[in-house]
Amino acid sequence: MSQTTKYTVSSSPHIRANDTTKSIMRDVVIALLPATFASVYFFKLQALLVILVSVLSCVGAEYIWQKALKRKVTIGDLSAVVTGLLLAFNLPPSVPLWIPVVGGIFAIIIAKQFFGGLGQNIVNPALIARAFLLASWPTPMTTWTLDGVTTATPLAALKAGTQAPGLMDVFLGNVGGCIGETSALALLIGGAYLIFKHVIDWRIPVTYIGTTFIITAIAGRAGNPLYELFAGGLMLGAFFMATDYATSPITPLGRIIFGVGCGALTGIIRIFGGYPEGVSYSILIMNLFVPLIERWTAPKIFGKVK
Repeated sequence: MSQTTKYTVSSSPHIRANDTTKSIMRDVVIALLPATFASVYFFKLQALLVILVSVLSCVGAEYIWQKALKRKVTIGDLSAVVTGLLLAFNLPPSVPLWIPVVGGIFAIIIAKQFFGGLGQNIVNPALIARAFLLASWPTPMTTWTLDGVTTATPLAALKAGTQAPGLMDVFLGNVGGCIGETSALALLIGGAYLIFKHVIDWRIPVTYIGTTFIITAIAGRAGNPLYELFAGGLMLGAFFMATDYATSPITPLGRIIFGVGCGALTGIIRIFGGYPEGVSYSILIMNLFVPLIERWTAPKIFGKVK
């Protein structure tokens, strides 16, 4: 008697990997750990408090919102934890602790849940929350400290024409700035981990960083274009926020266009804008063009007739 093998046939898309939302978010959290340790090392207890409050606020906001609307609680997928970490990384270590609370509620409820939840948001929740906080409370959002002393960020010093920290200090993280943008080395380690684990595609970070390098090299503002790459939030944005699945293109060519657009806008804002940093706004602007980019770069359907 022959044995019959049964196969399940379903419509596309076909799942070809064991990845889940939780496993992907767990890898992102792991990739953010080097930068987390670096921020606590340089900014001490205050940075740790901001990170904890931000993560708890995001997780709590998602839990309360879903419970109130009698929806399935999804805090176990770790997406709110990632949003909380990224939001904290975009805040100065000296902010009052109510700032990450307000930012976490805005990121989760306004930027994420109002649009339908995970995967439905049109812009990065952590970045739009930072933009909201910066517009609402500019003073605490632009006060930078290092070892308890108020200091300018490397990009602010560069734009003002004053003495900026050395390249090695910027690379290692011994500078003032947002919690997660200080150590380029720590962020590069985390970004390499994500690429190695195939959590993110290399196209967006490579084209983003490369385009910024070319523009700033042509402008010659820093003398050494590497300085522009390691200073500010470029590494954080390129590896951890521009690559957000919900707000970046899915096509290979689209990702290249997206990365080039982010890099071009970052360079233009840094050089010609009144604000010394351009990463957050460049990603948010390009997020809005993602549907159009995907429409331009979508592969043609075989056999389709106009």
